[in-house]
Amino acid sequence: MPGQMVLRIWDVEHGACAMLTHHHDGRDGRLAMIDSGSSVGWRPSSCIRDNLGRSTLDYLFITNADQDHMGDLQGLWDQNIAVTTLLRNPSYTGEDMRRLKRQSGPLTNDAQRYTSACEAYNQPVTEPFNAYMGGITATIFWNNYPAFQSTNDLSLVIFIQYAGVKVLFPGDLEKPGWRALLQRADFCAELHNLDFLVASHHGRESGFCPELFNYCRPDAVIISDKPIEHETQQMVPDYRAVIGRGVPVRTTNKRRHVLTTRRDGWIQIAVSDNGWYSIDTEKRG
Repeated sequence: MPGQMVLRIWDVEHGACAMLTHHHDGRDGRLAMIDSGSSVGWRPSSCIRDNLGRSTLDYLFITNADQDHMGDLQGLWDQNIAVTTLLRNPSYTGEDMRRLKRQSGPLTNDAQRYTSACEAYNQPVTEPFNAYMGGITATIFWNNYPAFQSTNDLSLVIFIQYAGVKVLFPGDLEKPGWRALLQRADFCAELHNLDFLVASHHGRESGFCPELFNYCRPDAVIISDKPIEHETQQMVPDYRAVIGRGVPVRTTNKRRHVLTTRRDGWIQIAVSDNGWYSIDTEKRG
């Protein structure tokens, strides 16, 4: 469809939140969000209500059922933002996830909202994402519960595509989860022609799976994370070694192979209907 996909990955430090919409003739279409992570100074609920002037979130994907991926989930309800469609790993129930979460302590308000939503959002979707987002498509994969009982390896894995440009959001998938999905021919086929990889588990070593790069060579990797505190965060050279040509960033007029929210702030990818894309960042890196 004519127009442009605008995908922004927000800086929520050690967390995850991205918003996307289709823009055409000066108007934004439906709003989708991948995860609802927040930071001290920024919340997606306030952004949607106050900055975007919206009262509806048409599609919400939750990739991982941990706090850093849903830190403002209850805030959406508190701000009276209508969440029309929730997409998540469908292999577990709300009660299954409650049991898993209780193993590490009491549930937060956001976790309670999520497990309740797993039970409330259980009807067939009447307006599927791929038919109502102006030509933007989402292809999803997951590992099944109870074969996997780690919330990280139960991450919902999402390929977002528009005009031939493809972005992969793998949540907090770790090596066992990656390797299970790599046994699937359809997953391996979807990896072909990948342009952007959002690094799993915020760029930690546990989310880096070398075998993945037998099937894809993305132009750039994006890491959503806070300032480096641990050795496991120091994976930028490993990612740089296995990716492709890099991407030009308009903010700095430089070609980048790895972008990080800790260095760049928010990162925006705008894709035109002819397949051309541009990259802008909040900071000058």
